Amino acid sequence: MRSLGSRFLPDPGPQRTIAAATLVNTIGNGVYLTAGVLYFTRVLRLPASEVGLGLSVAGAVALLAGVPGGHLADRLWPRGMYVWTLLVSAIAMAGLSVAGSFWSFLALASLGGAAQNSSLAARGPIIRHFGGARPQRFRAYVRVISNVGVSVGAVLAGWAIQVDTPAAYRMLIIGDAVSFLLCAVIVLRTPPMRTEPVAGGRHWISLRDRPYMALTALEGVLAIQFRVLSIAVPLWLVAYTSAPRWLISGAVVLNTLIVVSCQVPASAGVNTARIGGQALRRSGFAFLVSCVVISLTAGVSSWLAVTLVLVAVAVHSMGELWHAAGGFEVSFGLAPPHAQGQYLGMFGMGMGLAELIAPALLTALCIGWGRPGWYVMGAVFAASGLAAPSAVRWAVRSR
Repeated sequence: MRSLGSRFLPDPGPQRTIAAATLVNTIGNGVYLTAGVLYFTRVLRLPASEVGLGLSVAGAVALLAGVPGGHLADRLWPRGMYVWTLLVSAIAMAGLSVAGSFWSFLALASLGGAAQNSSLAARGPIIRHFGGARPQRFRAYVRVISNVGVSVGAVLAGWAIQVDTPAAYRMLIIGDAVSFLLCAVIVLRTPPMRTEPVAGGRHWISLRDRPYMALTALEGVLAIQFRVLSIAVPLWLVAYTSAPRWLISGAVVLNTLIVVSCQVPASAGVNTARIGGQALRRSGFAFLVSCVVISLTAGVSSWLAVTLVLVAVAVHSMGELWHAAGGFEVSFGLAPPHAQGQYLGMFGMGMGLAELIAPALLTALCIGWGRPGWYVMGAVFAASGLAAPSAVRWAVRSR
């Protein structure tokens, strides 16, 4: 039993406490991601156009909040900052459960987005501090747990979607608010820690670190891959192939199974920034291969389309494993110990930027342009991955 626990669970103590907090938080996130838009349109009665505009504005606010939030975590106790951002997220989500207009929805969604992005930046130094001798292994566990939590939350949200009543949707939103509160309570069980003060009074050093900003930009391009399976593939399968509709869900399930079962071993050897850059390069080429294979599903028989999609998803999932492992190591390894929060907030801006541009870009290229668009998107992924090792070497030299 001991060896089984050491294999499938983080180390006892703070690591398992953080893992438990992450699970609770991501279950709530999974609920919101799955049912949030339906709540806004069916319960708050907001037009879809206003919901889209509000979520875009909230995403932009969240994007800008990462670096200041991480900077505050560096100057204060990271655990305290993390707890406060969780509490603000809970307040924002509870407010959304009683919001009555577009402007209240916009304000609360923006507040919640800023708090959640700041909480991720504040959590980074905590994960680094308690990662011990094998921080990359612990970061992999955190990602696995996050995937499990989001999946459980999506299943719970399915109940409300099936019931389709205002009370059911509102119960989910309130449940998400409660998950932030529970996460904060669990985090308080970890030992307090304090980061080193920024030397020389230079407080915004991440904004002057050009190599790290270049890596952030490359991360932003590679992070578009997270929306390939949720946006481009479903639209492609419906519009261009004869594949059965269940394959849309099957692709997500296969991806989740591969990530949950393989992320920890895939991250085991990625323990330096140089190796992290190489992992990012492999991920870019994996995404290229996956895009090409998906493009081949147009105009073929149903069974061949199913086979090709499953192969493409498996290859894409391997690229996702390398992307996550490389991004973790590069972002943590190249961030100065005294400014972990603001550097990780900066790196998180890449993911935020991807969230903003991915829907329009993937729709325009892969769906609007068809098969050539998949080739272009794959080439963009490969070029970004190919540039990653050079950007890492530049960053290492600058240190």
